[in-house]
Amino acid sequence: MSAVAESFLAQVAANVDGLAQDEDLHALSRMWIRAVTPHKYPYNFTWLGRPLIQLPQDVMALQETIWRVRPKVIVETGIAHGGSLIFHASMLQLLGERGRVIGVDVDIRAHNRAAIEAHPLASTITLVQGSSIDAGTVQHVRALVGSEKDVMVVLDSNHTHDHVLAELEAYSPLVHKGGALVVMDTLIEDLPASFFPDRPWRPGNSPKSAVRAFLAHNRRFEVDREMDAKLLISACPEGYLRCVEDP
Repeated sequence: MSAVAESFLAQVAANVDGLAQDEDLHALSRMWIRAVTPHKYPYNFTWLGRPLIQLPQDVMALQETIWRVRPKVIVETGIAHGGSLIFHASMLQLLGERGRVIGVDVDIRAHNRAAIEAHPLASTITLVQGSSIDAGTVQHVRALVGSEKDVMVVLDSNHTHDHVLAELEAYSPLVHKGGALVVMDTLIEDLPASFFPDRPWRPGNSPKSAVRAFLAHNRRFEVDREMDAKLLISACPEGYLRCVEDP
C-alpha cells in the first residue's frame, strides 16, 4: 500500500473515531431516525428495479462488508419484494465470482417470485419457501451451501427475540473466520413501542436483544463497532457482526 493510501486510511480512522465520541451527533441521528420511521422512509428505494426496503446507509455498509469478506454464497432470510436478493446477486457479480444467493421466506408471494425469477440476475438466486427456523428449511439451506466456507448470512425476517435468536443459532455455523453475519432492524430496540402497534416485536423483544443474548454465549462473533460509528444512521446498530473464529 502506498504512503498516500495509508495516510488516507489513517484520516478515515480518525474521522470514525471522532464520530464515535460525538454524543450530539448520536442524539441527532436518533432523532432523525425516529422522525422518518413513521413515514416508511426505507420503502422509497429500489435496487436494479426491485424495492429494497433498506436505509441507503445500510446498503453502503452491506456493500463494504461484501467487498471485504468476498463471500461466494450469501444466505438471506426474509425476501419481501426481492430487492436485497438482487443487490446481493449484483455484488457477487461485481466480485467476479460465480456466486449464489439463497433467499428464505415463509411466504414468497406469487408476484414477487415472478418478478425475481424474471430478473436478469435470477440465475444466481435460489428461493426457499418455509419458516427460516424450521428444521427442514435449515437442513435444505445447509444442503444448498454444501461444503462452501465463504458464506455471509443476513437475517431479515421475523424480528422477534426468539425467532432471531433461533436464526442466529441455526445459520451462524455457516459463517467462518473472516466472514460476516448481519442482523437487520436491531434499531427496533431503540424506538418507542408505539411504533409497532400491530407487530409482535418491540423494545425488549427485538433483533438487538437477540444479538446480545447470542453474543453472551457465542464468542465466535463480535460487533463491528467501527461500522456502527461511521454509519450513525442505520437500521442495524450492533447488527453488523464479524466472525473471529471458525466453527
